[in-house]
Amino acid sequence: MIMIPAVLSFTEQKRKMSGFRFMRMLVFFDLPTLTMEDKRNYRLFRKTLIKNGFIMLQESVYCRMMTSPSMEKSLKKAVTDNKPPDGIVQLLLVTEKQFNNMEYVVGQYQGDVVDSEERLIIL
Repeated sequence: MIMIPAVLSFTEQKRKMSGFRFMRMLVFFDLPTLTMEDKRNYRLFRKTLIKNGFIMLQESVYCRMMTSPSMEKSLKKAVTDNKPPDGIVQLLLVTEKQFNNMEYVVGQYQGDVVDSEERLIIL
């Protein structure tokens, strides 16, 4: 019997070598809103993202911090299980460092949402 090693993606290889780092999942979507059913599917998908802790970065771009590989799997499953029948939905995983290096070309950071890994300690 020949054992074939599983092929790991680059991010999985990196996590195995260094442990899981804080990651961000970005969801980009472009959904049709021509019919009433399209609008309903759009609302349901957006509500699913919000229910799962995603915050809106800008229209049709949502973000969620992940603290473990199991959280990544469950969020991917939640997005794919609730995908609308039409349109396009894309997922992108980036490290927390990459996310924090985001440059604002126009506009500025809105600090009204706490979305960092820092913990509040009250003594």
